[in-house]
Amino acid sequence: MYILSWFILLFVLLVASIKNRGSETKMTVSIVIPAYNESKTIEKVIGVINSLDCVNEIIVVDDGSSDDTASVAQKAGATVILHSKNKGKGAAIKTGFENSNGDVVAFIDADLKNLTARQVEKIIKPILDGKADVTKTKFKRKAGRVTELTAKPLLNFFFPELKYDQPLSGQFAAKKSFLSKIKFEEDYGVDIGIVLDADVRGMRIKEVDIGEIEHVHSSIEGLNKMANEVVRTIVDRAMSYGRFSMMDDLGKNIRMAILGLSLITLGLFSIFFVNKIPMDIGLVILVSGLIIAIYYGVLLVKRTVNILSKSSGRLPTLKSLFYMHFPILISGLILLTMISTFVGYVSIDDGTISIQPASGNLVLIGPNGLQLESRGPYTVDSALENEYSIFRVPSSAMKTLGLNYGDSIYIFNKKYTTRPTIQGEDNILRMPRDARTYLGVDTRTVILDSNLRNIFNNIYIERSLPVQGNISDLSIIEGAIIKSDYQNGRIVNIYVDNQKVATTSGVLKDGTYSIYINNMKDRTIYINNNDAKDSTALYWGNHTIKIEIGGQTNSNFEFATSDRGKFLNIFLSK
Repeated sequence: MYILSWFILLFVLLVASIKNRGSETKMTVSIVIPAYNESKTIEKVIGVINSLDCVNEIIVVDDGSSDDTASVAQKAGATVILHSKNKGKGAAIKTGFENSNGDVVAFIDADLKNLTARQVEKIIKPILDGKADVTKTKFKRKAGRVTELTAKPLLNFFFPELKYDQPLSGQFAAKKSFLSKIKFEEDYGVDIGIVLDADVRGMRIKEVDIGEIEHVHSSIEGLNKMANEVVRTIVDRAMSYGRFSMMDDLGKNIRMAILGLSLITLGLFSIFFVNKIPMDIGLVILVSGLIIAIYYGVLLVKRTVNILSKSSGRLPTLKSLFYMHFPILISGLILLTMISTFVGYVSIDDGTISIQPASGNLVLIGPNGLQLESRGPYTVDSALENEYSIFRVPSSAMKTLGLNYGDSIYIFNKKYTTRPTIQGEDNILRMPRDARTYLGVDTRTVILDSNLRNIFNNIYIERSLPVQGNISDLSIIEGAIIKSDYQNGRIVNIYVDNQKVATTSGVLKDGTYSIYINNMKDRTIYINNNDAKDSTALYWGNHTIKIEIGGQTNSNFEFATSDRGKFLNIFLSK
C-alpha cells in the first residue's frame, strides 16, 4: 500500500510538471497595427496576420484617420480603437499595447503592400522559442535616408555597442513584461526608443531579416519630421543613460590619460634610443607624462565607477565603456610591453644597475615570395653542465650564421658542435667560457642579430652541404670562414659519377685548397683567379668526382685555404 501511494504521488507530480511546462512555453500573441489613412492596404495586412494560428488578437489603432480605415479594419476582423485626433505613431502603439492581452506584443505597419505570413512569423518566432526578448526587423528597401544619415551616425556616437543594419525597422515585437516597464515615445521615435531601452536593460535583442517589403514612401516633409523625432529620441536616451557625460568628462579624462601614457613612452624612447635628445629632457618628458597619466587615470576610474553605479543596464553600459576605453587600454598595453622589455635587460653588478634594451631584427626573405622573420636579440649565457664542447644556438641565429645543427665551429683549434636551445630559451645563446673569452662576450651580453656575424667574423666552421641525387652513403662537409659582410665569390658545383650532388658558394682567394675523401687528404688544388681552372677531377674507387668552379655570386663565407682547414671533405663508400 505504501509503495502504491508513492507511485500515485510520482504520477501526479509528473503530470503537473508536464502541464506546467506546457503552460510555460505556450505564450499568447497580440498584434498591434497603428494606422492613419491606410484604408487601401490595411485589409490585406489584417488578412495575412489572421492566417497565423499563433496570433490570438489583432488590434488596430485608428490614429484620427479621415478615410474609412476603421470600418475596413473592423470588417476584416480586427479590434479597432479610435483616436479622436492624430496623435502620432508612438501614441497609437502605446494605446494598442495598453489594450492588448498577449504575452508577446508585435507591432506591424498598416501600409505594407506585400506582407506575408512568413514575415510576421519571423518577427514573433524568436521570442516564442525563447531565443530573444525583443525582435526588430531588417528588410530590403530602396529608401533609408533617415537611417543612414541620422540614426546610424548618432547611434555610433552615443551607443557604439549597437550594431544593427536597420535600427529604424518599423516592425518589431517584445515581451509584454518588458514593454510594461519602459516609456513609449508618442511619435516616430518609438521603435528606436524601445531598442535603446532594451539595450541598456540587458534584454536579448535579435535583428531578423524578413526579406523585401514595400512601404508607401514618405514625402520630404514627412522624412524631415521623422528625422527630427528620431534625433530627439536618441539624444534624450543618451542624456538619460549618461552617454553625454561619457563623451564629455569621461572623454576628456580618456584623452588626457592617453596623452600621459604617450609622454611616458616618448620619454623612455628619448632616454634609450634617441641620442640627439639630452637625457634631462627625456626625464622631464617621462615625469610629466607620469603625473598626467596618474592624475587623469584616477579621475577616469572615479567617473567610470560613477557611470556604472547609475546605470540600469550594467552589461550594455560596460560594452559601451569598453569601446570608449579601448584606445587607453591599447596605449597602456604598449607601455607595459616596453617596460617589461626593459626589465628583461636589467643587470646588477657590484650594486650598479644597468639597463641595455635591445631590439629584434626584422628580416625580409626573398626572392621566391616575401617572408618576414623576427630574429634576436640573443642573450649570452654559460654552457650547460658537462657541455664543454657544445654551443646551444637559437634557430634564428643559425639562419643568420648560415649553419645547420650538427655543424662545427672551431675556436683555438677546439671543435664546438652546434645544438638546438633547450625549451624556454628561444633567444639564449649558450657557449663555454673559453669560447666566450675568445669572442669577447660574457654572460648577460646582448647580441643584436645584425651584429651576430661581426662577433663570429673570421671564425672557421665546418658545415654539411645538402646532397641531392641517388648515390648512397654520400655526405659532404665544407670548410669555410664566416665573414661579416658579403663579398664577390664563386659558385662551386660538385659532381659524383656525372651527377650533380651539391652546390655551394664562397669567396675563393688565390692559394691552395685541400680536398679530402673520407677524412683523408686526396688532392690540393691551386686557385689563381686570373687563370682559374674550370674543373678538377678526382677518382675514388669506382667513383669519379669533379669539382667545378662556376660563375660569380655574392657570399658571406670564404672557402678555407689549406692553412685554415679542409676545403671539402667528401665521405663516400667505394
